[in-house]
Amino acid sequence: MRRGESTGDLPLHILITGAAGMIGRKLTARLLVDGKLNGQSINKLSLHDVVRFPGETMRPGEQPIPSVDIFVSDLAAPGEADKVIAARPDVIYHLAGVVSGEAEIDFAKGYRVNLEGMQALLAAIRAAGESYHPKLIFTSSIAVYGAPFPDVITDDFHLTPLTSYGAQKAMCELLLADHHRRGMLDGVGIRLPTICVRPGKPNKAASGFFSGIIREPLAGQDAVLPVADTVRHTHASPRAAVAFLVHAASLTREQLGSRINLAMPGVSCTVAEQIEALRRVAGDKVAARIEPAPDELIMRIVAGWPQRIAATRAAALGFTAEKSFDEIIKTHIADELGGKVAA
Repeated sequence: MRRGESTGDLPLHILITGAAGMIGRKLTARLLVDGKLNGQSINKLSLHDVVRFPGETMRPGEQPIPSVDIFVSDLAAPGEADKVIAARPDVIYHLAGVVSGEAEIDFAKGYRVNLEGMQALLAAIRAAGESYHPKLIFTSSIAVYGAPFPDVITDDFHLTPLTSYGAQKAMCELLLADHHRRGMLDGVGIRLPTICVRPGKPNKAASGFFSGIIREPLAGQDAVLPVADTVRHTHASPRAAVAFLVHAASLTREQLGSRINLAMPGVSCTVAEQIEALRRVAGDKVAARIEPAPDELIMRIVAGWPQRIAATRAAALGFTAEKSFDEIIKTHIADELGGKVAA
């Protein structure tokens, strides 16, 4: 039986790279609470990132997973990937990466982290020997697509990324698919829509304003809008993103076939529709905290992104997301604000 496929009651060892990031922390929190992944007990959790983990949030005092190991290193540095693979994790979530805006500004850093990190991880898996066959779930992005676009992006739309970030993600998808084809691992690539509303402070992602225009007003702060309110995009909540990752681990080679990189479902709406949803959920005073502030770089990057994603294959495989942007906002209020909105 291949590792990463169903192993009955055998406990799992799970590795998460990029575990100190927002999605990594939320995935970790869910696994620590559940103690299982798709019905299988987790006996070991390895968490890796290039930065130190925030406080003790990754090591709750009471949790059902017997062993939690933390690694802080550069995955692309020589020998570092071998260290995190040495214990032969059954399931690997490769979330580590430089975000879109930063990858566009710093060309060398984007390729080092996003592409070379993936190459190092795959090389370490190969070096572990033919008997080692993990399941590798990779977070890709809808930035792998590029304009001009049809009204709806289908599963057959070609990959022509218009940013360095999109190019790096597309290259990683090809590497994952080739290793999957050759039987070195069981791979699943999930093309995330923009994750919104992201909690915490703004990051360097070009898509960050989609969250900022909701997050800051709900917290009683002013927000800037760097693009026209006619811009349309596809979104899913952090809660939905974690659910995508959990569900991806349950998929078999037979279910996936040879096309293992999948666009995820989400809510397609314009910025104006986002703001109207905010107004419906939180009121006029909150929505009035958004001010236009055009940014040429962000406008250029966002213009090369798809607007509507059909995600037909993902839906058929059981992936689900929110049905409206109102629901996304309410999820943020419930998960991050204790159900309360700043006056």
